[in-house]
Amino acid sequence: MGVQAGTQEEKFDLMTKTPVDRLICKLAVPTICSMLVTSVYNMADTYFVGQIGTSATGAVGVAFSMMAIIQALGFFFGQGSGSYISRRLGAKDLDDASRMVTTGVFSAAICGAIVGTLGLIFLKSLAWALGSTETILPYACEYLKYILIGTPWMVASLTLNNQLRFQGRALYSMIGIMTGGILNVGLDPLCIFVFHMGIGGAGFATMMSQAVSCALLVAGTFQKGNLRIHFRNFTPNAKYLKGIFQGGFPSLCRQSLASIATICLNFAAGAYGDAAIAAMSIVMRISNFTGSAVIGFGQGFQPVCGFNYGARKFDRVLKGFWFCVRIGTIIMLCLSVLAFIFSPQIVMLFRRDDPQVIEIGALALKAQCMAMPLLAWISLGNMMQQVIGQSVRATIMALARQGLFFLPLLAILVPHFGLFGIQICQPASDFCTALLAIPVCGKTIKELKLGTIIEPSKKAEKAG
Repeated sequence: MGVQAGTQEEKFDLMTKTPVDRLICKLAVPTICSMLVTSVYNMADTYFVGQIGTSATGAVGVAFSMMAIIQALGFFFGQGSGSYISRRLGAKDLDDASRMVTTGVFSAAICGAIVGTLGLIFLKSLAWALGSTETILPYACEYLKYILIGTPWMVASLTLNNQLRFQGRALYSMIGIMTGGILNVGLDPLCIFVFHMGIGGAGFATMMSQAVSCALLVAGTFQKGNLRIHFRNFTPNAKYLKGIFQGGFPSLCRQSLASIATICLNFAAGAYGDAAIAAMSIVMRISNFTGSAVIGFGQGFQPVCGFNYGARKFDRVLKGFWFCVRIGTIIMLCLSVLAFIFSPQIVMLFRRDDPQVIEIGALALKAQCMAMPLLAWISLGNMMQQVIGQSVRATIMALARQGLFFLPLLAILVPHFGLFGIQICQPASDFCTALLAIPVCGKTIKELKLGTIIEPSKKAEKAG
């Protein structure tokens, strides 16, 4: 099993007996730090590339769609294997959990290698498909080249990050992610300006920093109390692949649709010039940064949710959920007020010498701020259902924000309102998703409260 049973017993007691609010806060601090640093180095790319020009800034926005695809794969394998691991640890089945650790990581790396290779073969076609314009295309190809080379360890890194969090070992996850993020911020200006690599330097910096991050996360699995990676535990059979699919499919839907939505947004904004693509790219990075606080807080809740659900302590699952919703809403409300007030100044940080980018971006950011407080309810409801194996409901919520609502709204609003329709599309989608979450999440909450919820494994038994 690769880990001492006594240490796992102590972890079980910690996760199922410590007061929920205190436990979540303890686990959330490193995950919030990781999310914020990740968002900072994503914004660092936009900031430093912004010194090159508007078309280069637009290229980062185009490449963001590919990054979303890579994240979709990483979260598919990471959330899928991680939620399975936390439930098995809650049920004290260490051998099963250990097998899933190795199976999840190796499967992720293999899938990442396939995607990266195909992307490099069809690089130019890929850049066009992601929404490049004629002027953005050469910048996008140069940036994407390095991102695609690093895809295998980027996907593996995201998988390891999630697995460690779901084991309740967020500190090791934080060390790996934060080290990579800080390294990226330092390498960006060095590669772009000192080594004169241009926008390719930003891609190279991301590729190398992710490699370091992955190496540190692998090392973290060999620390005391963590489930270790051993090739002999690689078991890609139907049982484990089904477990990954069941827990990870909502993340795959959510992240894939985020990529598709970004591509559609790029094409829609492209009709209004490179400035519109650059402005919406900046607003997306800012929104991801503000949202990272509540996502990080929710990630502190996920291992608590998985352990206690596996141990049949549903009251602790619900108590943790409502605690996170309350705190998350307050955090997002404060951040949205600040971002609304200083929206022109925030956008100006990225493209100070382009008034058109500032004007478009400031209005889009103000519109987004109107819906930001809803993200706590939307995100945490989705997270809870995904971790406890309510795959259908979690998938509905994952599809809603960027798929069921965003894409149709984009098709409706742009013909009627033009650029303004692009700027208000995401907040309008968020309002609709928050309303949908009331009946979908409400049913799960009621079942947990009554203790009538059926575990995925028992559903399969009944079906058989």
